[in-house]
Amino acid sequence: MAEKNIRLLIEYEGTNFSGWQSQAVSSTIQDAIENAIYKITGQKIRINAAGRTDAGVHALGQVANFKIDHYLEAGRFKDAINNFLPREIMIKSAVEVNFDFRSRNDAVSRHYRYLYATEKSAIYRNLRWEDNRRISLEKLNQAAAILTGEHDFSAFCVTASLKDNNRCKIEHSEWQTHGPLFTYDIVGNRFLHSMVRSLVGSMINLATENQDQNSCNLTLDDFKNMLSSPDKERALFTAPPQGLYLVSVSYKEEESK
Repeated sequence: MAEKNIRLLIEYEGTNFSGWQSQAVSSTIQDAIENAIYKITGQKIRINAAGRTDAGVHALGQVANFKIDHYLEAGRFKDAINNFLPREIMIKSAVEVNFDFRSRNDAVSRHYRYLYATEKSAIYRNLRWEDNRRISLEKLNQAAAILTGEHDFSAFCVTASLKDNNRCKIEHSEWQTHGPLFTYDIVGNRFLHSMVRSLVGSMINLATENQDQNSCNLTLDDFKNMLSSPDKERALFTAPPQGLYLVSVSYKEEESK
């Protein structure tokens, strides 16, 4: 047998997990999948994902890969792994890819979506941010339009996670409404830690029309200044995790063998 590289497409509800990345004392998506693979193969392997989602964040199309020397055909890993996973995690597909494929480093773009609702629900409370504000869609999209292109997003990143290069290129940034539900879609080549949630929190704040006297209401100019002067201005508002979804990850070309 020869070692092969398996690419997984994964869907999960992150409510009961401490994010993607393995942790010593908490339950994570990565740990659950690696434990399932161990039960199938008897081998302790490490899987690498395209995006390390935080606690409470969900995924519709997370991509991960792992290398293994095992007789099981690539396509059969899908059902085999699912058999040992909790119901909140599901492998949608498993395929063998080129041996040098890396789910994180080879990604050319990632698509995130955020759900915000102006009503509360017993069913969807862990799947979106629910609040009773009156929101201006026009102001949301004025702010969203500013984000397209390449910018330094340091102001929208957790300080401890800042890199030498904090520039990201955003291809698409748009809000839409469906009744009481507001959806925000953003596509870019890379994202910093908590960047999407900080962007959403800031945009919701500046688009809120029923502010009380003691609240801090951002202006569109404030938002622009966070991009133009990231060393001076920092985002103060971070949206909760339950509204965020990693929708899909795109690659330069099809990697399947």
